[in-house]
Amino acid sequence: MSGNNNAQYFDLHTNAFGFFNRVRKVVPKKGEPFWAVDISACRGDAGEKTYFDCNVVGKEAIALFEQHLANFEQGKDVVTASLVIGDLRVEQFTYKSGTKKAGQPGVSLKGRVLRIKYLKVNDTVVFNTGSEA
Repeated sequence: MSGNNNAQYFDLHTNAFGFFNRVRKVVPKKGEPFWAVDISACRGDAGEKTYFDCNVVGKEAIALFEQHLANFEQGKDVVTASLVIGDLRVEQFTYKSGTKKAGQPGVSLKGRVLRIKYLKVNDTVVFNTGSEA
């Protein structure tokens, strides 16, 4: 990259459809607050689930969270979405005490919600770009 001032990087994007769980606004001690969500993405003809833990970074996606999910109630609200997840990576962790797996290693799929194409809260479609999932 010598002699070139253009930043170069590789994109890894995943298109998904799934359910939102644990919608939350994270307020760190340092830095700006941000939205986070756990996603149960459907795959295969039987709708098996793959789980992602994501931060919401796309401007339009953040606006949709602010407008439609600020009062999300876990266990009461059902939210489905078609979305684009970027920067997928695996993070290792150790299960905390108080769980059946306490002390055992685990992995989590992490990513960033870049864009929402379709958003349904309970029985109401609140956003739809009209593009395919």
